[in-house]
Amino acid sequence: MYVDAGRFVVRLADCDEDVAAAQRLRYRVFVEEMGATAAPEDAAGRRERDRFDPYFDHLLLIDRECADPDLERGVVGVYRVMRGSVARGGIGFYGAQEYDLDLFLHYPRETLELGRSCVDSAYRGGTGMHLLWTGLGHYVAEHDVSILFGVASFHGTDTGAIAQALSYLHYNHLAPEDLRVRAVPTHSTPMNILPPGEVDRIEALRQIPALIKAYLRLGGFVGEGAYIDWDFNTIDVCLIMDTARMVQRYRTFYSQEKKPGSAAPVAD
Repeated sequence: MYVDAGRFVVRLADCDEDVAAAQRLRYRVFVEEMGATAAPEDAAGRRERDRFDPYFDHLLLIDRECADPDLERGVVGVYRVMRGSVARGGIGFYGAQEYDLDLFLHYPRETLELGRSCVDSAYRGGTGMHLLWTGLGHYVAEHDVSILFGVASFHGTDTGAIAQALSYLHYNHLAPEDLRVRAVPTHSTPMNILPPGEVDRIEALRQIPALIKAYLRLGGFVGEGAYIDWDFNTIDVCLIMDTARMVQRYRTFYSQEKKPGSAAPVAD
């Protein structure tokens, strides 16, 4: 998988140095910017990493003209992805720490776990995330992926602060029963915090992060229950997309004919 968009390239990591550059960008975003907790040895090397990294493919957004020495190898955006066929033969899914994912681990067609997506702050609001999603679309098409899923995060651990958003997701975007994974009991919390009549759609959408809104625009669903990740200082929901059920206007996004650099439906 390789997308050449002039100044930018999207490709898979193909060496240890590439993966290390991705981990350092993750540290910059998740630890230094968002307040996640890092182990002492990871903090010393400024790398956000875990035992799942060797099993994932790491999708990289590279700026050929990057002048920031802290952005190693020009890596300014990352996504890590693992197919169900790989998870079954190895370590399992990362998200199984938060959700019961047996449904996707043994799904009859190919599934894909998404995670650790981030773009450096200097590249947000432009083409960065669009290009990463273009690369992801190529990857999905190449591996004939049927179900995409992964945990997506709200910053902070106060459910009251995002009660509107969580309740709105529960009442309007809960996955159909055949795809409805559920949060594991440890650190989980119900999403239907407010009764339906008290949900303010405008306020709920204001609280929902752009990446989650992007998944919803693609026809995405959420699993049942949210998970409070104290180490990452986040409240997580499980996003699920069935390529067979995606709204018609976005199906071409997952086509190999997707043009490099064209705009993916990422929310503002």
